[in-house]
Amino acid sequence: MATDILSPAPPFDRPTALQKVRMAEDGWNSRDPQRIVKAYSAASMWRNRAEFHCGHEAIIQFLSRKFAKELDYRLIKELWAYEVNRIAVRFAYEWHDDSGNWFRSYGNENWHFENDGRMALRYASINDLPISEDKRLFHWALGRRPDDHPGLSDLGL
Repeated sequence: MATDILSPAPPFDRPTALQKVRMAEDGWNSRDPQRIVKAYSAASMWRNRAEFHCGHEAIIQFLSRKFAKELDYRLIKELWAYEVNRIAVRFAYEWHDDSGNWFRSYGNENWHFENDGRMALRYASINDLPISEDKRLFHWALGRRPDDHPGLSDLGL
């Protein structure tokens, strides 16, 4: 299994698409904008909710704001579909604000990759659902989701 952030690169088959999704999940669960941005092309274009970002510096600034607001962020991504150089995922993440209010955010992302494995386009649609702390489902130490932790479908999400 490839370990560098750009592998695997297109064309994707099911195993490599699954690998790419898990690598993206692991990167985002690091909550490290400098690590995450390495998976995107220098001119990568994003739509995240109603925000639009282009290029590494804008992405780093966005991610820094996001992780400062969305505390104890834990994310699960699941492959929805793929073709040669595109992947669609659905995801959910749990977080709380600085007042201790918990949320589960649900969404879908469409990704388009360059031949070298960097993501050039990312379109994300996201909705937030307030939840009580006892309704949380993502219970692992901050960082990478353990391999034995259930995925979205297993959790009924």
